[in-house]
Amino acid sequence: MAWSIELSEFDIHFEPRGTIKSQCLADFLNELSPPGHFEDSTWVMHVDGSSNCQGSGADIILESPSGITLEQSLRFGFRASNNQAEYEALLVGMRLATEMGAKKIVCWTDSKVVADQFDDIQVWHMPRSNNERADQLARLASSRKPGQVRTTIHLELPTPSVELECMLVEEVPKSWMTEILNFIVNGTEPAEPSEAKRIRTQAAQYSVVAGELYRRGFSTPLLKCIDHQQANYVIGEIHEGICGSQFGRRTLATKVLRASYFWPTLKTDCAQFVKKCLQCQKHGNLIHASAEQLHSISSPWPFALWGIDILGPFLLVAVDYFNKWIEAEPLASITAANVQKFTWRNIITCTPQSSTKETPFWLAYGSDAMIPVEVGEPSFWQTHFHEESNDNSLRAELDVVDELREKALVVAEACKQRMRRQFNSNFQPRAFQEGDLVWRATGSARRNPSEGKLSRNWDGPDGPFRV
Repeated sequence: MAWSIELSEFDIHFEPRGTIKSQCLADFLNELSPPGHFEDSTWVMHVDGSSNCQGSGADIILESPSGITLEQSLRFGFRASNNQAEYEALLVGMRLATEMGAKKIVCWTDSKVVADQFDDIQVWHMPRSNNERADQLARLASSRKPGQVRTTIHLELPTPSVELECMLVEEVPKSWMTEILNFIVNGTEPAEPSEAKRIRTQAAQYSVVAGELYRRGFSTPLLKCIDHQQANYVIGEIHEGICGSQFGRRTLATKVLRASYFWPTLKTDCAQFVKKCLQCQKHGNLIHASAEQLHSISSPWPFALWGIDILGPFLLVAVDYFNKWIEAEPLASITAANVQKFTWRNIITCTPQSSTKETPFWLAYGSDAMIPVEVGEPSFWQTHFHEESNDNSLRAELDVVDELREKALVVAEACKQRMRRQFNSNFQPRAFQEGDLVWRATGSARRNPSEGKLSRNWDGPDGPFRV
């Protein structure tokens, strides 16, 4: 009663405790009741992964002991192989089972590789024909479009479950400045005497300022020494950067020196960079040098037999049957007079040649030819011509004509060697391999008239080159 009065001001109603007999009975049954028999709480999980050209994905089907089925379709936000997709499907399935409170799981997969990875965990291999449902959902996840299969939970895995680890550490290449810095700062010399002497000689031209190596120059007091990686940036910025003007190799090397940078292969690297520059190749000079060497052909018996043919209405062609030499001349009209001029100029030709010091007719027949003008107006040697004495002299000349031909051959070969030496002095070999990218000369026909003299000289690169 006293408690009722005390609690009345707080709007709290007091009720007295009832009998404790029922509570004692409940506690007795709770403590002495035998262990119960619970149903099997094993969850069954089917997983499958798929990867194709459109993407990769996985599907998980989780069945509870009470028969409730949960389907989850997973799409990967990264490129994955088939085996990697199978592993990701298993890991995601285990995380899903953990969220559902599963304690005992039997997993089925159609990947033999995944099934054989574990000894104590129950991961069973199932043929793909029996795992068709999960396989279809996995294929759907790898190439799913928005709005498909809304009854399935669709998720996306942006990154792999296991982070990639670096398995290979590439060794930093040794810089050309290391030995010089070690000698100047620490006094360390190479073990080999010749190398130690070379380092001591080179170190006299260098100094260290604020931990940086500098070289004493002639054009600039101090040139900052940089490695090849820094050199690539410096060359690229000076050549084609904001203030770059697509310099040539010599000008580029000079600009680098004026900017107070130095490394041992400065000129070579500048030349190689200019060769690889796309704009420099487009506006490069045209190549006029021959790509093939000159090959001379010797004729042991010149002008022995000729054949003349008329090709079309304007072309006259003469072919030597012995060495297949071709003489061709275009004519406005093919007449008897033009054919006669062509024959005398290209075949008979009584003028001594500089390559042999003799006339071709003399080398072929052992005597000089009589030109048509000498028929109407005899020359001195024809006026004093004696047939009998000439016949004897002709036979004597025929006996020694071989010597004359040998001398003419030597003179002709010497002339060819001089011509070949002069021709090959500007020889620049150019060879293409299959798969190379090639440049093609623009020419006057393909030039843009609006660009004027600033138009590029080369088109391309085209390729790949095929034989």
